[in-house]
Amino acid sequence: MTDHDKDLKTNQVNSAPEEIEAGLEQGESEEAKAGEIDPKTGKKKKEKKKKTVGQEILSWVGTLLLAVIIAMTIRALLFEPIKVDGESMINTLQNGEIVLVTKPDVLMNKLKRGDVVICRFPGRNNVRTFRLGAPLDVSIVGHELFVKRLVALPGDSVAILSGQLYVNDALVEEDYVDFPSRADYPRRTLGENEYMVMGDNRASSHDSRSRDVGPITKDMIVGHAAYVLFPLNRMRPIR
Repeated sequence: MTDHDKDLKTNQVNSAPEEIEAGLEQGESEEAKAGEIDPKTGKKKKEKKKKTVGQEILSWVGTLLLAVIIAMTIRALLFEPIKVDGESMINTLQNGEIVLVTKPDVLMNKLKRGDVVICRFPGRNNVRTFRLGAPLDVSIVGHELFVKRLVALPGDSVAILSGQLYVNDALVEEDYVDFPSRADYPRRTLGENEYMVMGDNRASSHDSRSRDVGPITKDMIVGHAAYVLFPLNRMRPIR
C-alpha cells in the first residue's frame, strides 16, 4: 500500500463521525420541526393520549351541566328577563313587553314603597309530578308570576278612599295611575311579614285587595322590575 492510499483511508475514517453527527443533527432538526422536541428542555415531547368516545361524551355533559348551573345562579342571584302578560300595569307597562328583573334588592332587603316587583300569589302554583316507579315520585312546582307595584311595607297602614291611595294615613301622589280604583279599600295595618302590592291599572287588577290574594310575604317577592328591554324602541327605566 502506497503512502497516497494510506492518506485516503485515513481521511475516510476521520470523516465518518462527522457524517454520522451531521445525520443526527439533521434528524433532530426534523423532529424539532415536527414538534416532537421541546425547544425549552431539548427532550422529546410526550404524546397526548386521545380521548375515547365515552370520555368525549362525559366532557360535553360536564360542560353543559356547568353552563346550566351558572345560568341558574345568575337567574337566582342577579337578574333575568320576564315577559309582561296582561294589562294590570298599564300605562306603566304594556302587555308583551320584556322587562329586566334584578334580584339583589330583594336578597338584601332593600325594597321600598313604589318599586315595581315580580311576585307570586298564594295558591297560584302549577305542580307536575313525574312517577318514576314506586317508591320514587318527583314533583316540580311552577309558580305563576305577576308584575305589581309595592305600595306598603310591614307595619304600614294602607287604604283606598275615593280612588286615592293612603299609606300611614297620608295621601300618596301616584301620577302613574291613569285608571283609579272604582271601590274603596278599608284601612288595614300590615303585619310583621306582610307586603301590599297593587297594579297601576287599579280599575282592573287582581292584587292584594282581592280576598283570595291579600298581603303577600317576602318570600313571594321574586325580584325588582328595573328596565324595559323589548321592544327596542321602548327601552326605558321603570318608575
